[in-house]
Amino acid sequence: MVTAYINRVATAVPEHEVHGAFIRFASAMLKGRPTGHLFERMAARAQIERRWSCLAPPEDGAGTLDGEHFYIPGQFPSTADRMARYEIAAPVLGSKAVGRLGLDAAQRNKISHIVVATCTGFSAPGIDLELIDRCGLNPSVERTVIGFMGCHAAINALKIAHHIVRSTPSANVLVVCLELCTLHFQETEDLDRLLTFLLFGDGCAAALISAEPAGVALDSFHAELVQKASDQITWNIRDAGFDMVLSGKVPATITDALRGSSSRVLAGKSSETIGVWAVHPGGRSILDAVEGAFTLDRSALDASRAVLRDYGNMSSATILFVLERLMRDRASRGASGCALAFGPGLTAETMLFRMAA
Repeated sequence: MVTAYINRVATAVPEHEVHGAFIRFASAMLKGRPTGHLFERMAARAQIERRWSCLAPPEDGAGTLDGEHFYIPGQFPSTADRMARYEIAAPVLGSKAVGRLGLDAAQRNKISHIVVATCTGFSAPGIDLELIDRCGLNPSVERTVIGFMGCHAAINALKIAHHIVRSTPSANVLVVCLELCTLHFQETEDLDRLLTFLLFGDGCAAALISAEPAGVALDSFHAELVQKASDQITWNIRDAGFDMVLSGKVPATITDALRGSSSRVLAGKSSETIGVWAVHPGGRSILDAVEGAFTLDRSALDASRAVLRDYGNMSSATILFVLERLMRDRASRGASGCALAFGPGLTAETMLFRMAA
């Protein structure tokens, strides 16, 4: 049986660091309200230091969220305006990440399939065709777009790449996970919505998957669907952008679900046999929930916590940022690993893998 490997991962973020500006803007929405102090305490506990956006913050820090007046109090942009911005910024960020894979012209020409995951923008012709043009890929490359699956879409993209390589061992699959989450902030005084606003940033990750035995070997995949909690993570298209609901109940739901499905997620193995954990850092409490469910040592999720600190939650791209960090760690070579990401449904997408020796 052919094994698929993640040979390379490269990441990219926009040039604008915006975490502090976004906190100040959200705090201003709650000025004079009892929830304002609670928001500030929660922001301080979020364990996020930096987030990045395709929108530049204002130079004076006042009046609007960004220096381009995309977000103006009382005049937040329509869905059409947000999609127009996505069409401009997404190809730039995507080609930046693909370029960092370091593929020469011959290697780019050997790309047989491209799988793009995104849930923050749509257009046709889309980002897949833009990347073929900008990155010099073969125009006959086979294309798959995974849309609107949320934070766990990268594992679904890797699953597709895994199946492609196993059925066509000569395949070279380019996976691109690209999200511009900061185009979808909502004008609200609701504390839960603003705490969600606190988490998300923009980012893109690109990965090359083939049968070449180098990098990360993809062993198996498993999905756990918690149907009774389907309303706890939702993502809907509305007139004023894409609207997310991320319930405060999610961490407890994840803990219970993982404890009940541990043998399925780990294919009958004990958590002690897993040397490397790549967990989607949907937020500090999400990482705490996974840590508690599997009774992990505090250091087990260091890579995920570092990505959360430096980038926030970038939806589908985030888990590949974690894997890229793990692949640079010589100490993890040869170890068995487990990846987990969570999204609408409520669904946990999981993957068992092995780090190349």
